[in-house]
Amino acid sequence: MTSQRTRDRLVERLRAKGITDERVLEVMRTTPRHLFIDEALAHRAYEDSSLPIGQGQTISQPYIVAKMTEVLLQPGIPDVVLEVGTGSGYQSAVLSRLVPKVYSVERISGLLDRARRCHQAIGLRNIYTRHTGGVWGWPDHAPYPAIIVTAAPEHVPESLLEQLALGGRMVVPVGTFAGDQMLKVITRTATGFDEQTLDAVHFVPLLDGSIR
Repeated sequence: MTSQRTRDRLVERLRAKGITDERVLEVMRTTPRHLFIDEALAHRAYEDSSLPIGQGQTISQPYIVAKMTEVLLQPGIPDVVLEVGTGSGYQSAVLSRLVPKVYSVERISGLLDRARRCHQAIGLRNIYTRHTGGVWGWPDHAPYPAIIVTAAPEHVPESLLEQLALGGRMVVPVGTFAGDQMLKVITRTATGFDEQTLDAVHFVPLLDGSIR
């Protein structure tokens, strides 16, 4: 069930749902998603659905991973991306094969440890991770030309907006866990921030405070 045929079928589903960037589709085809989930669920790895990864968290639906990645790369490939919410490590693995450097922060240490092992297992050496409360980002390396947020704040944290470079873009789901969430693209301009609303989505909430 983790054969190339199942991966090819996933890519065709993504293409049918509107993903057009061939670079993104090829990375989705070749990134071993089954390594980022529990072995008991490996047979479902190439379904287009989110799956539990423990700690009340999920690995995102492949379409959402592809969509957010495609939107982030539309202006051009950035030198570096900040990911807020490492989770399983799958999204950062996809990004790392498209951009030179990925910084990723995660508040749950158990998830971060597992994600690091997965990255090492498939030889990804351009992902730099940190255990920290997600809303703070990673200001040491700011400003970032691209930020991707993989959990939903009710409102975009000011701390993340401040870490976005002039002309940079942030892809972020915004809304409450029980209510409506919308995927947004926020671009920093010389006079403030431009906001574009894309699809309705459903993410776990973005919380502050790290967990050992």
